[in-house]
Amino acid sequence: MASLDKHYMSLALRLAKEAYMRQEVPVGAVLVAEGRICGWGSNRRMDGNRILGHAEMIALETASELLGNWRLMRSTLYVTLEPCIMCTGALLQARVDRVVFGCRDPKAGAMRSLFALGEDPRLNHRIKVDEGILAEESAGLLRDFFENLRMSKK
Repeated sequence: MASLDKHYMSLALRLAKEAYMRQEVPVGAVLVAEGRICGWGSNRRMDGNRILGHAEMIALETASELLGNWRLMRSTLYVTLEPCIMCTGALLQARVDRVVFGCRDPKAGAMRSLFALGEDPRLNHRIKVDEGILAEESAGLLRDFFENLRMSKK
């Protein structure tokens, strides 16, 4: 499992790097169902002022279109940054079984940092959460992005 997790997370990291090149916050996501990639996305909030343009949301939409179903049971989402409240809610609604994320988001993370929504026993669905796969690479990309952004504003 660990080698597969690294493989899929490296693909999510590649998508995050593509977002970086488009001057978007570098977050990438890959959704795997039944051993195949069914959804993918990278942040696209700046592209058309998309409120819902988070990598996870785009990956969920891509997967549901490809599979012809909004229920994405028996699937795993790999994402470079811990999902926010909005994305965690969508993952719960889509019935995703597992989320693997790279680094924590201390300001908005809803799976470990600020909340543990995916594992809340009051909800009718729970998500298994694993963290830390390629965390340094994911965090480093985000750090570089925001350092460059601050420098360009000076």
